[in-house]
Amino acid sequence: MLTKPISVVIMAKNASDTIRESLESLKAFSEVIIYLNNSTDDTAEISKEYKNVKIVDGYFDGFGDTKRRASNYSKNDWILSLDSDEILNNKLISEIEKEDFSNIKKLFRLKRNNYFLGHKTQNSDYIIRIYNRKYTNFNSNGVHEKIIVPNDATVITLKSSFKHLNITNINQTLTKIIQYTDLGAKDKKMCLFSVVILKSIFAFFKTYILEGNIIRGWVGFALAINSANKRYYKYIKQFINCKEN
Repeated sequence: MLTKPISVVIMAKNASDTIRESLESLKAFSEVIIYLNNSTDDTAEISKEYKNVKIVDGYFDGFGDTKRRASNYSKNDWILSLDSDEILNNKLISEIEKEDFSNIKKLFRLKRNNYFLGHKTQNSDYIIRIYNRKYTNFNSNGVHEKIIVPNDATVITLKSSFKHLNITNINQTLTKIIQYTDLGAKDKKMCLFSVVILKSIFAFFKTYILEGNIIRGWVGFALAINSANKRYYKYIKQFINCKEN
């Protein structure tokens, strides 16, 4: 069992495809908070199988604000924020165990390896996921939320990575596009249709060429199309908002 005073906080909705693998990887933590929002599958039943899990039923009002609220239910001030489709490994857990958590101004950045339909992509990224809630927390962004980094913070990058099962079946690309583009277009207007076209083309080019997913074959192409679709629907919704007003 991990001796560090860290609680894992996971926001989850209909995550039965991935939540078991995620929770299996978190058995070393004394507390895992599962913040459920309008979940209708058996995510809760699966979570109840794990003794270190505490389930909280709550509501969703954007990713940033919801993650801030979810962190309030933990017994520890140090928070490891994960999504329900993210899996840690023993190397990363051992690395966390060796770190010093006496300074609340420390933020820990982790490498995330992204997977699309079971295939690792070129889109690995570094993201701050461990923080002390007495010092900082997530911003209020409805989508693309981030942990606020104060000017006097010390950011430590850990060497080991974790796994992100971003898309496990192709239908998820459709449901996620609806959810994320609705949030990304809410109360926003963009009045140039040329921007819709250019943003979509660049999203494909960035994912397929600049990020190197061209070497991933059909998986890389499907990933790039998905990126272009997300960008297209986000900005076409903003464009429609402009025309309606």
